[in-house]
Amino acid sequence: MSLENPFLNLTYEPALEALGDDYYDIVAAADFPQHILRFRNDDLLPRLGLPPETVSDFDFIEAFGQFQQRSPLLALRYHGYQFGDYNPMLGDGRGFLYGQVRGTDGVLYDFGTKGSGTTPHSRSGDGRLTLKGGVREVLASEALHALGVNTSRCLSLVETGERLWRGDEPSPTRSSVMVRFSQSHIRFGTFERLHYLGRSDLMQTLLDHVIEVYYNHLLAVPDPQERYGQFYTELVQRVAQLTAQWMSVGFCHAVLNTDNMSITGESFDYGPYAFMDQFDPRFTAAYFDYGGRYSYGNQPRICEWNLAMLQKPLKLIMVGDALETGLASYRGHYYTAYKQKMLAKLGFEELLPELGDELLRLTLELLESTRMGYHDFFTGLTSQFSAQWCDGPEHILQGTADHSDENATDDATTLLDAWRLHYHTCLTTLSATEVQQVGQCLHRSNPVTILLRPEIEAIWEPIVAEDNWQPFYDLLAKIQQPFAN
Repeated sequence: MSLENPFLNLTYEPALEALGDDYYDIVAAADFPQHILRFRNDDLLPRLGLPPETVSDFDFIEAFGQFQQRSPLLALRYHGYQFGDYNPMLGDGRGFLYGQVRGTDGVLYDFGTKGSGTTPHSRSGDGRLTLKGGVREVLASEALHALGVNTSRCLSLVETGERLWRGDEPSPTRSSVMVRFSQSHIRFGTFERLHYLGRSDLMQTLLDHVIEVYYNHLLAVPDPQERYGQFYTELVQRVAQLTAQWMSVGFCHAVLNTDNMSITGESFDYGPYAFMDQFDPRFTAAYFDYGGRYSYGNQPRICEWNLAMLQKPLKLIMVGDALETGLASYRGHYYTAYKQKMLAKLGFEELLPELGDELLRLTLELLESTRMGYHDFFTGLTSQFSAQWCDGPEHILQGTADHSDENATDDATTLLDAWRLHYHTCLTTLSATEVQQVGQCLHRSNPVTILLRPEIEAIWEPIVAEDNWQPFYDLLAKIQQPFAN
């Protein structure tokens, strides 16, 4: 173990470890036959107080491939609702909490692994992560971060030299281990397990810990019950905002089980996710989601349901109606956040409420009825926008309108005409300076690059065929700067 490795010389805080082993199992990492660093996230290193040029590739491999460490490795215990059914046979089955480090911003961050070997919770699994799964999570987290979504990120991805057999990938396939950099790995399911065990004492310890570490501004509230109620209300608001972020960028998480819901309201754990191409509320990213439970359009409702399920364990230690009051605020928070983001994609930082509501309604009706490309619509709006649109609705999206007249149904043409008329009405409420700002807002809010499935498959083929990683790095650079032409 190199004492000069900057990762091994970070000050690790035993915040979760100090709660005791009712919440985790101490485990060992797998011994891998090979270690090839495929991705290192230099963007995160300054937040750890580490200049990127002082951190070598071997430093990453030693800490996050060979798993030299300065603190115990903790496989966290949790349960969860999976596709609506409660499952008490969960927990960290192929990962562990490597350590917790205070960032230069004062925030406590987790290093959590994926694919690092078996644990007591692995059941019949091998505890490994496919290389393609690791590549996909790197791409998802970096794309979402660049689009303004509150997400975990990948710190590193190391190929580990094993052959894995999977039913959803051509096998044998290559193996990897990933390290996730996140606010917390405490999940809704962490609390649900304690409810299942009837351990209100452990529940209160955990909730006090969550508030102290992640909601510490609430420590100023003297009454514990009021403090707990404010925590839940704030979590509801955070989840509502996160869901609005997913929806506005056209992202379908695909597996919104309660064990994949973070207690900090952060997005994490990307498996069969997808960014939607054509607008379709029924779009599902996971091939095994036969009933469409986690479809794109269901995400707001499912997140509300997950918050409602979290009330069951919290009721072990909370009294009164704070939980119901908190959850009742979800839909209002969600709609406000979603409307703000969608109006920005339409070029408006601010509109009269009734105008904004109607513009959002007409836009969604147009997108769903015509099944046009979700991102194509907004990039077209951005590229075609002109101050001349103020002169009359016939000038708005003229190219799109001409194409619609030739190829669309009468209903689609009628919807587009209604949308153009209302968009013109919105423009007429603005000053000349504000009209110019519409164009600027469009460019700020609508990415040029979107991580669609064909792009992922296109970079994976060279990796499989000739171990060519350059297309991956090229795509990564594009999604990290999605608004650049």
